Amino acid sequence: MEKITSMKILLVTQYFYPETFRINDLADEFNRRGHNVTVLTGKPNYPSGKISNGYKWYGYQKEEKDGINIIRVPLIPRGNGNGMRLAINYVSFVFFSCLYILFNPQKYDISLTFAISPITQVYSALLHKFLHKSKAYIWVQDLWPESVIVAGNMNNKIIISILTKMVRFIYNNVDGILIQSKKFKDSIDKIGIYDKKIYYVPNWAEEIFENKANIDENKYKDLMPDGFKIMFAGNIGEAQDFPSLIKAVEKTNAYKTIQWVIIGDGRKREEMEALSKEKKLSNIHFLGQYPLTEMPSFFVHADAMLVTLKSEYIFSLTIPSKIQSYMAFGKPIVTMLDGIGNKIISEAKCGYTAEAGDYLSLSKNVILMSNLSTNDIYEMGKKSNKYYINNFSRNQVITSLIELFKKDI
Repeated sequence: MEKITSMKILLVTQYFYPETFRINDLADEFNRRGHNVTVLTGKPNYPSGKISNGYKWYGYQKEEKDGINIIRVPLIPRGNGNGMRLAINYVSFVFFSCLYILFNPQKYDISLTFAISPITQVYSALLHKFLHKSKAYIWVQDLWPESVIVAGNMNNKIIISILTKMVRFIYNNVDGILIQSKKFKDSIDKIGIYDKKIYYVPNWAEEIFENKANIDENKYKDLMPDGFKIMFAGNIGEAQDFPSLIKAVEKTNAYKTIQWVIIGDGRKREEMEALSKEKKLSNIHFLGQYPLTEMPSFFVHADAMLVTLKSEYIFSLTIPSKIQSYMAFGKPIVTMLDGIGNKIISEAKCGYTAEAGDYLSLSKNVILMSNLSTNDIYEMGKKSNKYYINNFSRNQVITSLIELFKKDI
């Protein structure tokens, strides 16, 4: 049999550059390793809800980025991300991406759908499979129907049944189900028996977190408060349970050496800033959103990194991707979440864990950590990085993924 050295890969993802998701890094790495990569995506509008400058919602648009072919399909922007507008956003991508596949016959060996919500993105990849006999994989980042139930606070049994049947159809027809957390299998097993095509493919950290050569330690030094800094980086939304976090901050307000630094934006940011001012909290600092490439120059100033998620069954099964970023950078971690995320921190012995919503334990853990010696903090950081290398190494995960694809074509 002829050895396969290069594949034609179609990546289906509603979100891509300049939006910052893990699929960007995967596309770059596939391309760097000599594979022909085409990305079928939408017009960038996340998280602002507005189409980015230089793009219009209508019309197909082709680009090339460092040798990667990008096809952008028309897309109704997500607006404020609520209700009907978000549903229209999802449907518009599915409709226009399927139209592109239907009227632009191109051969690909493999398609991989990056399945953060909505999982319906995979329909265009399945259409390509049926038309051109390609192999279709889905990389599950958000579990459906659970994600819809949680996000929409839904309890309509008829709609849940319809969504479950839709997901079952998808899982029945893809050639492989890649899961970012081994615990995802618990949910998938409720939909059907897919043992022979489930593969564990965890997220990894972008290379900028693994390679510290280009960190500018002085760049954001003036923004940093003095003291022991607990840093959160990411979305400030409903899922992150900032109301409980603010309660933990309040419990540490008397400890002037403890400072909470928040990097990021989201629909809850203004409300949480207002709440902090109302409570007269001087130990929390909202610094706003910065590009992903700037994160290492912020992380270098943190004594420990923070991960929070509210109490929901689906979140207990999920490995928040920021855990890999924090570990790759070699930082201790404190948490306020349930399930697999806490298990990882405990196994790595690289920080302190609290259950979702348990702001009292979070505040006590932060106080405890702030009293550790510099050497103890350093050793925790080393354990964090070691666990990352052994379990989430970018090179190791992507190599395994490529070998999986090659076996299937």
